[in-house]
Amino acid sequence: MYDNLKHTVLLGTLSAGLLFCATIPVLATTPEHQERHFNVKGHPVVVLQNIVNGRIEVKSSKNSEIIVGSTAVADKVAIDIEQVGDRIDISATSLATSSDPHEVEANFQLTVPEQTELQLRTQTGLIYVEQVNGDMKLQSVAGDIHLKEVSGYIIVKTTSGSLVCTQCGGKLEFNSISGGAQVLQPALTGINLMTVTGNILYDGDFIRTGVYSMNSGRGLVEVRFSGNDSFDLTTKSLSGTVDNQATQFLKPDSHTSRKEIRNYQKHQGTVGQGLAKVELSSYSGTIRILKRD
Repeated sequence: MYDNLKHTVLLGTLSAGLLFCATIPVLATTPEHQERHFNVKGHPVVVLQNIVNGRIEVKSSKNSEIIVGSTAVADKVAIDIEQVGDRIDISATSLATSSDPHEVEANFQLTVPEQTELQLRTQTGLIYVEQVNGDMKLQSVAGDIHLKEVSGYIIVKTTSGSLVCTQCGGKLEFNSISGGAQVLQPALTGINLMTVTGNILYDGDFIRTGVYSMNSGRGLVEVRFSGNDSFDLTTKSLSGTVDNQATQFLKPDSHTSRKEIRNYQKHQGTVGQGLAKVELSSYSGTIRILKRD
């Protein structure tokens, strides 16, 4: 009887120990949320270097403070935050040897004053910025970048991530290898969009005196304009096609030199008085021009 009791206690002890050990990895990989507040003045600057994977979301408020919320597995990712005057420096680096991308991930939720300069970088997560006015430099390797109602001098660089810019103002530069760009309902005074294989869509008005350049090596470059727009149009393609579905609105260009570029197909025309300048180019892709209904 004593042996049976001893055997039962031993089994119970072993079972409890195994259960405890089994729970350790679960607890270790549970993401933790942290939030910090920083008082700032004037036009603050936020620099976020997310060297690991993860999403960055930025929204604005009327308050003179920056709120940094972060979610990550504590023993897999190190998050450092420092305030230097009105600049907030944030970095996330990996502590893990695991190849599981979910374990090496840091997600950020930022609330900033409306007038804030942003420098954001991540690897694969989405960067989302809404209603922030200030210069921006946004970089992602494979993550997409979505901007809504922002304005400033905006620089976007990706490897394969795409850009969606809705109701953006100021000036926009986009450079990618395989990512595409959609510019919707803009109030931009100038853009320079370049991608090697991605598609480009510009659907909106052209502001007078604005300069708009769009280039895709092998993708589609599509521009949709209204009958109230006023711009000079130049399209260039080496071996691609130009699909002009708005020939009735384009009159011969009276401003630009008609000198041909060697080996390139070149088309020119003017809508209205030709006050803005629009240049579309492609190596082997399609250039499409059409008027919105």
